[in-house]
Amino acid sequence: MSRIAEVFAQLKREGKKGFIPFIVAGDPDLVTTLELLVELANSEAAVIELGVPFSDPMADGRVIQRASERALQHGFGLAAVLETAAKARQRTNVPIVLFSYYNPLMQYGVGNLIRDAKEAGIDGVLVTDLTLEESGEFANALSARELDLIFLVAPTSTDIRLQAIAKRATGFIYAVSRAGVTGEQGDVSAAAENLVRRVRRCSDLPVAVGFGISSGEQVAKTWAYADAAVVGSAIVAEIERRAGKPDIVQRVGEFARRLVYTQADHNSSKLLGNRSPDERK
Repeated sequence: MSRIAEVFAQLKREGKKGFIPFIVAGDPDLVTTLELLVELANSEAAVIELGVPFSDPMADGRVIQRASERALQHGFGLAAVLETAAKARQRTNVPIVLFSYYNPLMQYGVGNLIRDAKEAGIDGVLVTDLTLEESGEFANALSARELDLIFLVAPTSTDIRLQAIAKRATGFIYAVSRAGVTGEQGDVSAAAENLVRRVRRCSDLPVAVGFGISSGEQVAKTWAYADAAVVGSAIVAEIERRAGKPDIVQRVGEFARRLVYTQADHNSSKLLGNRSPDERK
């Protein structure tokens, strides 16, 4: 059983749901990224998605695009991202998923990537633009190293395609709440709940919902039908707001903790097994 599978199994035993934060490696710099990984791990994250900055992030909205642009200005490569993850792994056991487009991985060399990712303590890889039809060799290579391959599914995915993805996916399935790019929104699409139901009909894997979740209330609503909620743009926006300030790591950690526990979702949190900050002391 992979570390990701173990985490979701434990959440299920305890009657809890997962919180999956996303950050872009190198935004605002790799030293801060390391500390953010540790801080988010200590902020009740079940899994952390570590984004590889890319010059043409076509699935990302403006917030994450800006984060990638800032990170790329530092001139580091994928090796430095993996080194940062390895340093974080020495300080936390929370699973880390490498979130990337295929181009940076291909440039690094897929064999090199999988070897070095395993050595760095990466637990899974999500490649946003790797299609199911082209993923066989990559999936087999990851499996040989006991790394999970996370797939995206969308409300527009047909049942036949969902069934095909379910046969190849491991770790968990990432359900995109709506068609389009990442970014905060006022409410999570109703299509997300229906998509989760459709995925469950063809897979026993945990289902995480992302794209647009930006508040504690939205996290709680997502937990009502999914196994985990993914929060990306809202956290990256908070990093952008705090950039250059000495308390950036602390403030981002506080923001993350507010996402998983707010007064507004107090009752929902109780039902899901999460505890208030005072109860966690």
